[in-house]
Amino acid sequence: MTSKFITGMLVAGMIGAGTVSAAAAEKMHLALDFLPGPGYSAYFFGVQSGIYEKHGIELRITKGLGSGDTLMKLAGGAADVGLADASALFTARAQQKLPVKMIATVQSTSPHSLFVMTDSGITNFSGLENKKIGITPGNSHKLYFPEIAKRSGTDADKIRWVTVDAASMGPLLISGQIDAAPFYASHYYFINKQAKKVGKEIRVLPFSDVGFSIYSNAVHASEKMIKDRPEMLRAFVAATLEAWHGAQKDPEAACKATVKMNPEVILEDCLGTFSLVLKYVFNDVAAKDGLGGINDARLKETYAIVAKAQELDPNANPSDAVDTSFLPTKK
Repeated sequence: MTSKFITGMLVAGMIGAGTVSAAAAEKMHLALDFLPGPGYSAYFFGVQSGIYEKHGIELRITKGLGSGDTLMKLAGGAADVGLADASALFTARAQQKLPVKMIATVQSTSPHSLFVMTDSGITNFSGLENKKIGITPGNSHKLYFPEIAKRSGTDADKIRWVTVDAASMGPLLISGQIDAAPFYASHYYFINKQAKKVGKEIRVLPFSDVGFSIYSNAVHASEKMIKDRPEMLRAFVAATLEAWHGAQKDPEAACKATVKMNPEVILEDCLGTFSLVLKYVFNDVAAKDGLGGINDARLKETYAIVAKAQELDPNANPSDAVDTSFLPTKK
């Protein structure tokens, strides 16, 4: 499906629904949890295609410095809505008492994985015993690894964790100075592109292969925002779900929108990466619960794993950290 066709559909939809004029659109600030890039293409597509404007929103998107940073911005009123990992939300509410809640999921399955080189002979997690895994301070991959080791029959005590700088993680892996590195599976395209330059290739060991399937990236808002501007949040969620569906139908248009708003992004890299991101957004979980949906059983499983890794209260009710009232009613 071409970008012209998608754009035509969107224009027709806006005319039929009665487009909200730019003058009437309400300003909203979306804080990302990292630097703008392929993983956020749906939001840039939503802006460029007019989806957010159609829903009465003039959306401003700014970079983030991690999930914790985004949640702090929301709690302090520096942003209206933000993207952050579900694990960071549970931890921030428990340890910092941040008044922030999840209002919709984005990645309904976790992209956590370890990257190894195909010529290393490592094909599964047990193959990492007595090997060196690079890690950055506080990295959630290490916090979750005891659970991965348990599920995969790996002796976690035989893993050699080596603290390295995040920027050097890929080069150290490719050069063989470490045996494995923690990445999201969606980073495969870019890291493997670097490996191919020296005649090598990356192998991905997804945590999901051993049944580790928890909520990951999600949309959040402060409790004050939820109380004061519920209709705008409802409009934002509706627009965001529409933007994700549109981006899924036409990834090229989504990536072109990303490049237009972020010229430093290379179109080819965006297309390669975004195709991987979509697998963690549109999957069996989303098909069952609806895009953005929050399933109570899955929420409890996610919290149980996070609580164990972060030493949180295992008896806390994770439902207190979410508000599902902004999601569309399931048909």
